[in-house]
Amino acid sequence: MQLFFQENITPPLITLEPDESKHLCRVLRKKQGDQVFVTNGEGNLFECVILEANPKKTSLKVIQTSEVASDDFHIHLAIAPTKSPDRMEWMVEKITEIGFHELTLLETMNSERSYLKTDRLEKKIVSACKQSLKYRIPKLHTISKLNEILDSGEFEDYQKFIAYVDENHDFHLFDSAVAKGKYLILIGPEGDFDPLEIKKALASGFKPVSLGNARLRTETAGLAAVQMLQTLNR
Repeated sequence: MQLFFQENITPPLITLEPDESKHLCRVLRKKQGDQVFVTNGEGNLFECVILEANPKKTSLKVIQTSEVASDDFHIHLAIAPTKSPDRMEWMVEKITEIGFHELTLLETMNSERSYLKTDRLEKKIVSACKQSLKYRIPKLHTISKLNEILDSGEFEDYQKFIAYVDENHDFHLFDSAVAKGKYLILIGPEGDFDPLEIKKALASGFKPVSLGNARLRTETAGLAAVQMLQTLNR
């Protein structure tokens, strides 16, 4: 099944944006009368038939609509961007395929990068959702200071974890998290969190956890955390 993405869908007619129309017509060579599937990224799947296959503006008619149930758990990854944008884009693509719900980019004391263009990450997310047949687009937040997360009262009902380099961690994330919950996990930069940041996180109710015996790069740690929480809930 080929999945297309279009925001603000109002059945029975859909007009695809130019990028999606071009892919449908010139890459997949779809024609009038062919069946296609479209999602609005909010959990809805639209089964459509092509009325006009135009590479600039394809017109579709909705013939059936279904809604996909949302997950009964919630993964929010807060992670410091890597120095190389490519590595962060790779992680975003992979965690989207695996499945997560929110991503916040963190600015920490040891951050290698305090700015990252989110438009490219958003495109990676949409593309990965289409490839892996996901009908809900995860939410991407712009750069936030770590202290803003720690001081926020928004996460009171979350299971809160912080992963940092320490050979003496007593708890593994997979063993510490409880299934069917809401999770917020903090992942620091390559230089790790500053000891003062760790101290404040622990005082703010975050539990220190291990992601395994190996010392992981930032983007690998983010991927590992999401995979563990997904596995716990499946």
